[in-house]
Amino acid sequence: MKLRIATGLAVMGLIVALAGCSAPAAEEPTDGAGTSAETESPDMDYGSSGAPLTTADSDLGEIVVDGEGMTVYMFDKDTQGADASSCEGECATNWPAVTTESDAPEVEGVTGEVGTITGVDGSTQVTLNGWPLYYFAGDSAAGDVNGQGVNGVWWVLSPAGERIAG
Repeated sequence: MKLRIATGLAVMGLIVALAGCSAPAAEEPTDGAGTSAETESPDMDYGSSGAPLTTADSDLGEIVVDGEGMTVYMFDKDTQGADASSCEGECATNWPAVTTESDAPEVEGVTGEVGTITGVDGSTQVTLNGWPLYYFAGDSAAGDVNGQGVNGVWWVLSPAGERIAG
């Protein structure tokens, strides 16, 4: 009887230990105003890869991507040409800034004016035609455009730096 109880407790301890090793469920991305974006949120390492901005063909036409092929977005709630992003807190978690370690990010095929601002976390955030650029946590692979049109405020950009709605 004591052996069965000890075995049962050991099995329960193993189950509890294994449960503690599993990854927590990812929170659903939002549009920055707390509204759910209804996507699967992968564990992505966004940030400064040193990769240049370039272009790629998509179902939406030719769009701006980073050097890894990840789509970049602009946010309607930002002010074009301002020196700050308006995407903070949960918004910045779900829409990470496109950052660089250079004041003059490399570009290939992008014809709009590329610049930088100081991001909400103090990093150097890349801009295109004065729009701060972001990734979307719901994009998991190069070429994904899952953030396009989310809540009517997030958009991919053309190589000229113009919003593509569609």
